[in-house]
Amino acid sequence: MWREIKVLLIDSQSPRRHDLKVILDFVGEETVEADESNWGQVLEQHGQGSFTCAIVGAVKGLSDLSQALIDWDPALPLILVDEAHTEQIECEDTQKAVIARVETPPNYTKMMDTLHRAQVYKEHLSADPVRAQRREAQLFRSLVGTSRSVVNVRELMAQVADKDVNVLITGESGTGKEVVARNLHYNSHRRHQPFVPVNCGAIPQELLESELFGHEKGAFTGAITSRAGRFELAQGGTIFLDEIGDMPLHMQVKLLRVLQERTFERVGGSKTYTADVRVIAATHQNLEEHIKEGKFREDLYYRINVFPIEMPPLRERTEDIPLLLNELVARIENEKRGSIRFNSASIMALCRHEWPGNVRELANLVERLVITHPYGVVGVSDLPKRFRHVDDTDEDRELPEETAETIMGMPGYVSMDTPALLPVNGIDLKEYLSNLECNLIKQALDDCNGVVARAAEKLKIRRTTLVEKMRKYDLNRI
Repeated sequence: MWREIKVLLIDSQSPRRHDLKVILDFVGEETVEADESNWGQVLEQHGQGSFTCAIVGAVKGLSDLSQALIDWDPALPLILVDEAHTEQIECEDTQKAVIARVETPPNYTKMMDTLHRAQVYKEHLSADPVRAQRREAQLFRSLVGTSRSVVNVRELMAQVADKDVNVLITGESGTGKEVVARNLHYNSHRRHQPFVPVNCGAIPQELLESELFGHEKGAFTGAITSRAGRFELAQGGTIFLDEIGDMPLHMQVKLLRVLQERTFERVGGSKTYTADVRVIAATHQNLEEHIKEGKFREDLYYRINVFPIEMPPLRERTEDIPLLLNELVARIENEKRGSIRFNSASIMALCRHEWPGNVRELANLVERLVITHPYGVVGVSDLPKRFRHVDDTDEDRELPEETAETIMGMPGYVSMDTPALLPVNGIDLKEYLSNLECNLIKQALDDCNGVVARAAEKLKIRRTTLVEKMRKYDLNRI
């Protein structure tokens, strides 16, 4: 958790309210109790915005109560308990404030995830706009990762960033070739001049020359005014020729002349312009194969391939996935577009995906999950089917060592090894341990569809021991 949470607990059922308060006290959260008769007085005693969330159980007039809470604090998230349902709230805007429902007795992990989700929701809606401006949304310029391949790319970038030589960046689509190009520009002496990207594969062949070099008025049908090309716009800076492997041969000849002579003319013009630009090219294609097939000029290849940088595919650096997830979520949070967290099983599933779309595919997945599971904690079952490479009921599987070390430091990741906090007023340890043991046995039986042998294996105890404990807690087989 980022900071201390203060919970408003409203429930007309005193025993359940007491049990929830004991649980919240145990996890170290301050709780203020109220029932349907005195919740108004409680609000008057506390300042607006003083509660992180409100947990609401059985009350008369749930709709009116919820509306009053939101009117009092528009950023207050609501958590409903047991028989309280969103459908009982009439106002649709107020329904949006309900971020989760919990059953009693609550699952420890789900309760912690829900409280974290409430905190993110509160932070998001209560954000200071001045502070948000200071935390300017940065371009995804830094290459995130600690894998050997990414470290090697960073070393190559450091060597060539301040050198005025042509660079060819190769790698599959979505690996971050433009990220590298922008890094090279912003770490060079040309950083204060323009960075002009051109996608050579997205521009029609007949228009590519005009796009790159510009044209004079009347040079062709439709040229009603003179127009500067991308090389002119990039004067003094960097031009990034993306997907250069798709450039037609006749344009390759003209580009080769610009690289050799550092001069060019506009289409339909005779005036010679000097090209004081640094050229960075990128492609996902094998240019050497294209040369053999006659699709790419060999002399141009050697001109642009002065300093090659190869981007590794994501499937070859899966240990970087947790860091990439953290960075992508941080960007979304900085832009105030929401938040999300991933549990260990979902991260393990993502680490086993092949990622044909590489980092771009991962970024798109995070964007999608932020919309479908706002402020939630994503498990394997929440992932699209093609990403579910781990059984969602198998939460006990160990992560690879390098991945486990990485995610332990991620915000929002909750480990069962985290030490419990003793409430200030103490606790009945015997009762607490009995309840904890009973709940864990119930979960194991549910996960194993009531098969006692499998549940015992999951709990790492003998089958006969589990049967005795089931009798002790009066638990019947499903």
